[in-house]
Amino acid sequence: MYSRILVPTDGSEHVERVVAHALDIAERDGATVHGLYVVDKGGMPELDAEMRDEVVKSFERTGAGALDEFRELAEAGGADVVTATAEGKPSKEIVEYVEDNDVDLIVMGTHGRSGIRNVLMGSVAERVVRHSPVPVLLVNVEQGA
Repeated sequence: MYSRILVPTDGSEHVERVVAHALDIAERDGATVHGLYVVDKGGMPELDAEMRDEVVKSFERTGAGALDEFRELAEAGGADVVTATAEGKPSKEIVEYVEDNDVDLIVMGTHGRSGIRNVLMGSVAERVVRHSPVPVLLVNVEQGA
């Protein structure tokens, strides 16, 4: 049913739960699992060029580590793996990756926020669900969920 599954990662400690769900589906369908890390430069405060470059490099190191962890988890689960990094607004880049790579399912974590916390913090997952041309499986990564 699915041949390419995307798992966007932000490097959080909950990636294992999300990858486990993606791997279950990938194993059943013989799908390739894609990992994507988005460097979000838009959320940075105004900084001088040197400081901004250092912050971007830090984000890139975080992304490389997140994708390494993703690759290890997915390969240990027996999946064929593709990883990529993008720069921009996470929800937009996730949807663009889906369209550019013929992904047919997104599996991503959500913290299950609602009410004022969601309004104040926003939700990448919510925006992806609204704009995705393919199904999105949300995995609640809150402790005890």
